[in-house]
Amino acid sequence: MHAKTIVVALGGNALIEEGTKGTIEEQFANTRKSMAAIVGLIKEGHHVVLSHGNGPQAGVHLVRNEVGSSNGAAPSPLNVIVADTQGSIGYMIQQCLHNALIKAGVKKDVVTVVTQVVVDKNDPSMKNPTKYVGLYFKEGDLEACGAKGWVMKEDPGRGFRRVVASPIPVDVVEKETIHELLKSGKVVIAVGGGGVPVCRDKDGSLEGVDAVIDKDRASALLASQIKADELVILTGVDKVAINFKKPDMKVLDKMTVAEAQKHLADKQFPAGSMGPKIEAAIDFIKLGGKLVVITSLEKAQAAVDGTEGTRVVP
Repeated sequence: MHAKTIVVALGGNALIEEGTKGTIEEQFANTRKSMAAIVGLIKEGHHVVLSHGNGPQAGVHLVRNEVGSSNGAAPSPLNVIVADTQGSIGYMIQQCLHNALIKAGVKKDVVTVVTQVVVDKNDPSMKNPTKYVGLYFKEGDLEACGAKGWVMKEDPGRGFRRVVASPIPVDVVEKETIHELLKSGKVVIAVGGGGVPVCRDKDGSLEGVDAVIDKDRASALLASQIKADELVILTGVDKVAINFKKPDMKVLDKMTVAEAQKHLADKQFPAGSMGPKIEAAIDFIKLGGKLVVITSLEKAQAAVDGTEGTRVVP
């Protein structure tokens, strides 16, 4: 089998199963279970980069900010929280995959790269933030939240929450390092949580910004920049469907970019679930990629082998 360079974007269920509290012990247990499919890809000789989300974990950090600040501890900005979770989640995946590879008789180093992802300071979302983060607040708390420089919006029926920008990623700062690590035979964990959002000045210097980058779109950008053969986006379903959960639901084995764009325009893929994954697939193909596979974690190896998942092609 031809060895491919594959970027695998792990879904949230790879670390935290639905219905669990998401304790560290639960996350470790779930991560251990999730590594079987990844080990299969590595055993087949593929060069693998793993990315992951960080929503629940970043949320816990934001809660700690609130508790800590009431006791005099300085809060961490969101960009630092993303870096923190890249390290902690990377550690869990790194250790679990290392152990799984040993059991499979495979000798491979697994490394985590704290990855910065450049965004445009003039991205429209910077002026109109919409991504909810952190705790819920009451109307009476809004003045205090505003004093912190937060933008607050009502989450209908649930209270008020802070909103931050979700800009489009434009460059992965450590892309060459990631590529070199891959070429030297390492398994790399990168762009965790979509990457630490930074803006680049004219002289090339970087500065972190409080924003959230979509993990799948950052994965698509990295995949294009390291010239990956495939982008594999793992989610909660085996295949993408239109008219999802309706009597006329249709499961899709294959989509062209044009078809994917039409389905997006027809609102087949909601913004809060499948939409960003389809947008990421379109991004990768438009940036020169040849194939995106969207499937479940359990079907990941079969999807790469060509027998499962929904394939998005030019």
